[in-house]
Amino acid sequence: MSALLDTEEIIETIKMITLQKLNIRAATLGISLLDCIRGNVEETCDKIYYKIMSYSRQFDESCREVQRSYGVPIVNKRIAVTPISMIIGSLLRDQVNSEKIKVCLKIAETLEKAVVDAGVDYIGGYSCFVHRGASLADEALIESLPVVLSTTKRVFSFINVASTESGINMDMIKRMGGIIKDIAYNTRDANSVGCAKLMVMANAAEGTPFLPGAFHSIGDSDVSLTVGISGPGVIHAVLKNLKEDAPLGDVVEAIKSTSFKVTRAGELIGRRIAEEMKVDFGGVDLSLAPSPEGGNSVGGVVESIGLERFGAPGSVLAIAIIADALKKGGSMASKYVGGQSGVFIPVLEDDIIAKAAGEGALTIDHLKAMSGVCSTGLDMIPIPWDTSPETIAALIGDIIALGVINRKTVGARLIPVYGKKPGEWVDYGGLLGRAPVMEVSRFKSSKLIQRGGRIPAPFISLSKS
Repeated sequence: MSALLDTEEIIETIKMITLQKLNIRAATLGISLLDCIRGNVEETCDKIYYKIMSYSRQFDESCREVQRSYGVPIVNKRIAVTPISMIIGSLLRDQVNSEKIKVCLKIAETLEKAVVDAGVDYIGGYSCFVHRGASLADEALIESLPVVLSTTKRVFSFINVASTESGINMDMIKRMGGIIKDIAYNTRDANSVGCAKLMVMANAAEGTPFLPGAFHSIGDSDVSLTVGISGPGVIHAVLKNLKEDAPLGDVVEAIKSTSFKVTRAGELIGRRIAEEMKVDFGGVDLSLAPSPEGGNSVGGVVESIGLERFGAPGSVLAIAIIADALKKGGSMASKYVGGQSGVFIPVLEDDIIAKAAGEGALTIDHLKAMSGVCSTGLDMIPIPWDTSPETIAALIGDIIALGVINRKTVGARLIPVYGKKPGEWVDYGGLLGRAPVMEVSRFKSSKLIQRGGRIPAPFISLSKS
């Protein structure tokens, strides 16, 4: 560490780790599975398992070694693979639907077995891109989601239904409303937790280490490593030390300088793990990601700027200030910034945001407005069980439109909790956190959703040519 940081910076970094909960929220190893495709599902699964295992054990050991050497906690070790719909196409040819689902489940079980055997926490990439239309493999993968996400525990998925360059696939958004309800029902004995592993997205970003949106892109090297830092506690502590009446320009400078230091520490850790493994370093995702434990809350950072509660008037302004300063500071600290690099506001995973929702300071409409200036969209929100598939699709459509028009990566991770009503609390424990079920408008959108079709790309997409 001394080669890159001076003594004062080392002491400051140690303070961030011990007192302000600085950690590496996600170290994610991206692995290409394109060379694992074989003529039948058994051979393909064998190749997938052995390729993941050949890197995952070393990944686990390297993370432990770097964690011991530098004292920076690594909260989660994750694998992100090539979108699985690109792997299974030839395996599904001439199969009936029930056999296609079996093939998909076999692949998903192989992914899960590999990360369990290797001691890795989660795996992402059980995913597909259907923003222009769906292939037979995409169709089978989506149809398998209620089974796969209810029978596996560590497999995550995203479905990319829109992009600024291609428009919005409303047929797929409509379908995802029903798929989400099916997953919720299949995992009803565990408060519909299967939905926490699925995000419906627009403009899915390469190089993000965060699940469910992580995947290994076709433009990447065979294996690469990315990291995401969890720094809300550090930024909160810095803002608390400012004078209460400090002008907002000083707030911006404080966040920028802190983001620079946090990103620098994160890049150092990421590069060391990559060097240990002799794989490419993919970069740092600057996203401000909370965790449910006290003192590591994005909501707390927002409130420390001068709001009584997260969600009060001025919250969108405060998040815009944080997101912009975060990017300006972080981008100066790292050559390779990527992924989403924004501010995450997952209701379940942030105790201050959950509290605001419970007190009525925060609504789903507030969260939509905030998504215009940060990232992730409607993330980790428990909603009433009686929410219809059409209403779920309409909520997804709202957030997807924000992403497409503003060229942003956004998504919706909605959890219709079986048997729950607005105001009842749901507790998943661990990093998934707890929050109240949030009220959804009783007014219907079904006629809009039933129209379906593909909405053309917005005019802004023509600015590239």
